[in-house]
Amino acid sequence: METIIEFLHNLIDPGWIVQHGGLYIVALIVFIETGFFFGFFLPGDSLLFIAGMIIANTLSPFTIPLINLVYWVGLITAAGVLGYFVGYWFGKKSNRLLFRTDRGLLNRKHLHQAEEFYAKKGGGAVIVARFLPIIRTFAPIVAGMVKMNPTRFSYYNILGSLFWVGSIVSAGFLLGENAWAKDHLEKIILGIMLITTGPVLFQLLIGKKKSNSQNPTVLNVPPQKVRKQEIVRTNHLKITRSWN
Repeated sequence: METIIEFLHNLIDPGWIVQHGGLYIVALIVFIETGFFFGFFLPGDSLLFIAGMIIANTLSPFTIPLINLVYWVGLITAAGVLGYFVGYWFGKKSNRLLFRTDRGLLNRKHLHQAEEFYAKKGGGAVIVARFLPIIRTFAPIVAGMVKMNPTRFSYYNILGSLFWVGSIVSAGFLLGENAWAKDHLEKIILGIMLITTGPVLFQLLIGKKKSNSQNPTVLNVPPQKVRKQEIVRTNHLKITRSWN
């Protein structure tokens, strides 16, 4: 557990990233997070922002920063697209096997909710999911399970990955040479995490409240008390009829 925590902490350290594969490791992490269900814990949004800051402060592989930005955005976008294709393929081939256990996140209820979500939002759901941690990992898997049209999925997959990677990496690039941003990087990362995970937590809370309101608590009334109440009602009816 300590090793995982240390690894996640290293992923928000620009110096560590540069010394351990550079931005190629960012592309690999994005591929894993978006393509395999066990990658849901990886900090994709934060990593993309840091990648933008690294691009602004290094001249690799080209000597012109703007060309480097286009190159890395293209490469990381491609990694995100490939990751979603892997997730879609896995979901389509698994034939809902993951959702037969009814354990934790993997249960039939969540699959039916995802089906309804895709039915309402359509291809836009693929784009929106990119900006939501955890959800972006399971979105392509569920899309494959519900047999979303492959051509439609491909279109929104490419578009969503480009929006996601392009917007966050560009934000990091624009603030890459800002002294305040460099000195308060941890605060910025924390802010990104709160902004991206906020909608997910809010939806979970709303979902629990709705489920509680739809399933009211049933009071356990002892059988003897129920019989007494029935006898009282019967006697009351007899007395009422006699008066009439």
